[in-house]
Amino acid sequence: MSHLGRGMQPAAPTSPILSRAEPTTPSAIALGSNLGDSYQILQAAFDTLAQTPHVSLVARSSIYQTAAVGPPQPDYLNACAILETSLTPEALLSTLLMIEAQFGRVRRERWGPRLLDLDLLLFGDRCLQTPTLQIPHPRMGDRAFVLVPLAEIAGDWIDPATGQAIAHLLQQCGCSGIQRFEG
Repeated sequence: MSHLGRGMQPAAPTSPILSRAEPTTPSAIALGSNLGDSYQILQAAFDTLAQTPHVSLVARSSIYQTAAVGPPQPDYLNACAILETSLTPEALLSTLLMIEAQFGRVRRERWGPRLLDLDLLLFGDRCLQTPTLQIPHPRMGDRAFVLVPLAEIAGDWIDPATGQAIAHLLQQCGCSGIQRFEG
């Protein structure tokens, strides 16, 4: 059963690295940027994900502009992507953190401005809590800037923590203040 929703945008290009014999897990990630040329940074991040070993970029959402949460700072551009990966959740998180570092991400303050933020939202139908990783992402259901792009590409994906579809979580959260960014 596919976790991808209606209106999904196919990824281009996809990674040829995954072998058909290698078991994979669908995963959802959120991307965000509010420093530098955020649109180009997100485009480059999609390209980097598509070329990452053991990761295949399956779908990517449109890019949305949203007001920042936290200290005063520029608006964010946000998007989501669906990946297929043979990595463990911990290895995928490590890979995402390495990609952030490649883009110059420096963690200074919680919810502060950033060149690139990659959050692991969902990993198949797994619930996981470790000292460094919680899946599903603990604040995903409260963040319209995550749910709007995620619902665009995976609206029928069931959040294993709540048992509700992403589209339903979005209806509960609302989506005011979020607009599609027209690069």
